[in-house]
Amino acid sequence: MTKALRDCRPACAACCIAPSITTAMPGHPRGKPAGERCANLTEDWRCGLWGRPERPSCCAGLKPSVEMCGDHRQQAIAWLAALEQATRP
Repeated sequence: MTKALRDCRPACAACCIAPSITTAMPGHPRGKPAGERCANLTEDWRCGLWGRPERPSCCAGLKPSVEMCGDHRQQAIAWLAALEQATRP
């Protein structure tokens, strides 16, 4: 069972870098490749589309969890990159 975290870790943004996004969004008209920093990531490592209708549904559905986020940013990037590989068509 996945244990949820209350909030995202400050300055992490692994979920804005590691996964691919196949839908168009501001700054990424053809989606975002895995491992590429999202163009909507702010200087303080926060989502610039948070709460806006342009935010992709895959982003809105991604919730921080102990398994996904790990103990630090590099663990989160590694977990999300492994998930990306495992779900690649």
